[in-house]
Amino acid sequence: MSILETQALTRRFGEAVAVDALTISVEAGEMFGLLGPNGAGKTTAIKMLTTLLPPTSGNARVAGFDIVHHAADVRRVIGYVPQMLSADGSLTGYENLLIFAKLYDIPGAERESRVRNALAFMGLVDAADKLVRTYSGGMIRRLETAQSFLHRPRVLFLDEPTLGLDPLARKAVWEHIEQLRASYGTTIFLTTHLMEEADSLCNRVAIMHRGKVAAIGSPAELKAQVGGEATTLDDVFIHYAGSTLDSGGGYRETSRARRTARRLG
Repeated sequence: MSILETQALTRRFGEAVAVDALTISVEAGEMFGLLGPNGAGKTTAIKMLTTLLPPTSGNARVAGFDIVHHAADVRRVIGYVPQMLSADGSLTGYENLLIFAKLYDIPGAERESRVRNALAFMGLVDAADKLVRTYSGGMIRRLETAQSFLHRPRVLFLDEPTLGLDPLARKAVWEHIEQLRASYGTTIFLTTHLMEEADSLCNRVAIMHRGKVAAIGSPAELKAQVGGEATTLDDVFIHYAGSTLDSGGGYRETSRARRTARRLG
């Protein structure tokens, strides 16, 4: 059963087409990866699906709700971890979660238990009363993930959740996200530049290039389409996304990614 569907979802910025007629369907409980070079339209697609940016044309539904006509309902059933940091470094981990619990309108009688359970789930109990500015990059990402699922969302959007993290921190973040999906049946919709990560975690991936979906399927299916047994998802990415000479995004995308990596490092 599809929990997320888009039909010809399009976003233009003046003459530039950032997302061009995106048509995909994501099943409930699936781990779905949206891949592509910087500037391919991945973050713009997520911003439309999370109601942060209105589409120019086309439509999409999340958990049965139209992203334009029922935006408030969409926001109630989703969680979102953006590329940029969303935790306040001047507050403790507990205080950050308590603020999000209030923003999500979690009843007062449930807030304490929800916050404590989220801290325990993400392995942050010992750091709960420490200022977030003292956290490591991996701890910050786990806290942000905890913030995003306090209200038990049906779909969790993760925009490059392991950007700037070392291999050990990446492993810890993904172990907790996998546990979240297994425990609550949460559908995960993510973007990543790490093909090994997408290959091992995602049920299916879509590869975007210049705003369009160039290929979609399971990692195994896409590798079989491109080459033999030795084919990797990196090979698939290069095959469909084209030469790296025209990728990498512009100044703004590069600057944003480097700022985030520095703050998490």
